[in-house]
Amino acid sequence: MHAAKGIIIAAPNSGSGKTVFTTGLIGAMAKTGLKVAAAKTGPDYIDTSFLGITAKSPAINLDPWSMEERRTKALASAHASNADLMVVEGVMGLFDGAVDGTGATGDLAAMLELPVLFVVDAARQSQSVGALISGFANWRKGVNIAGIILNNVASDRHENILRKAIQQLDIPLVGVLRRDQNLQVPSRHLGLVLAGEIEQINEFSAAASALVASGVDLDLVRSLAAPLPQAPIQTSARLRPLGQHIAIAQDAAFAFIYEHWLVDWRAGGAEVSFFSPLANQPPAPEADAIFLPGGYPELHGAQLSAAHDFFKALLAARDRGALIYGECGGYMVLGKSLRDKNGVTHKMSGLLPHQTSIDRPRRVLGYRRLQHCSALPWPNRLMAHEFHYSTSSSHDLPPLFEARDALGKKLDPMGAVDKNVMGSYAHIIDGVADGEKQ
Repeated sequence: MHAAKGIIIAAPNSGSGKTVFTTGLIGAMAKTGLKVAAAKTGPDYIDTSFLGITAKSPAINLDPWSMEERRTKALASAHASNADLMVVEGVMGLFDGAVDGTGATGDLAAMLELPVLFVVDAARQSQSVGALISGFANWRKGVNIAGIILNNVASDRHENILRKAIQQLDIPLVGVLRRDQNLQVPSRHLGLVLAGEIEQINEFSAAASALVASGVDLDLVRSLAAPLPQAPIQTSARLRPLGQHIAIAQDAAFAFIYEHWLVDWRAGGAEVSFFSPLANQPPAPEADAIFLPGGYPELHGAQLSAAHDFFKALLAARDRGALIYGECGGYMVLGKSLRDKNGVTHKMSGLLPHQTSIDRPRRVLGYRRLQHCSALPWPNRLMAHEFHYSTSSSHDLPPLFEARDALGKKLDPMGAVDKNVMGSYAHIIDGVADGEKQ
């Protein structure tokens, strides 16, 4: 197997420009003739979509909190096996992770023994930038900040001040990116908007690539990249297929699915098909499992409520015994109704008895350790993530999961199970195999 080299993009904090820079780096490297594989640290779905569009192949998530080390190395090795370079975007700040202090970008860098390109938003920095970078570079052994990217540099004078401030560091300056207000990624309540929702996404990607190509030493980036650790490709899926034929909802309302799920399921011999509830499409009638991923159904309540063929097909699938599983937004659609942030109530499928409302002043956010209470064909222990602004009404059905947070604190049970229909707010990331410590 061909062993690619890899590099990780990190920053002192969120909002430093990691996504724009990583998108641009992937595009710029691809234009030099390299085949680039893209990955995202942590559970984020949305950044992954930006990276995948630019790489022209799906990006994967590498989550050092949810995935055991062998599993992480195997996924990285397999994903990069046909590439020349794997570019991994970090999450938050370099050493920011879950509330238990693990799962940071720095953990992934140490685990994969990959160098870090450190993106610093210099818009409000001058001489102090040297102290900032020095602090991060010397904070943890085993995390190698191999190069510096200065972002949002205002002028030649500003650049000269910054360059002098980092001269005493034994870390090369790899690139300088000038401030560009046209490369701001819009956001909404759960994070960035989906890549597919941005008009002229290809133009955005091209502009980011041009910015990086003009301001970054791409040859130096290539020389700094390090080989990925060799790891056996695991043939047994952590998350076995939900059925022999899995129909997956996929559109602007149902967009959150991890690429490693699809890889696992197809490797397990399952057929995977897609359908759009927003287009009132039914799942394939021969499917013995239906998956409704998370997304933004609350933004499309009226359109979903009118998707009668979709709802009729769900009822028929339930009655014939197909497994129907929904996560977060998918779980909301399995309920009786959804009230959006404007107070408008939309009728949903009614396969489960709960009602949901977008009414939380603050989002529910965090990693989850789960034990499932159903016939899901997965390990009993699961690693997951939860993020939503909605609440769900009480019901009398058994819960789908027993839950604890990242610190091990017991939480209220999650979700509902009614025979072959089930769901919860949890986004499952990976399973924990027998004998693993997670």
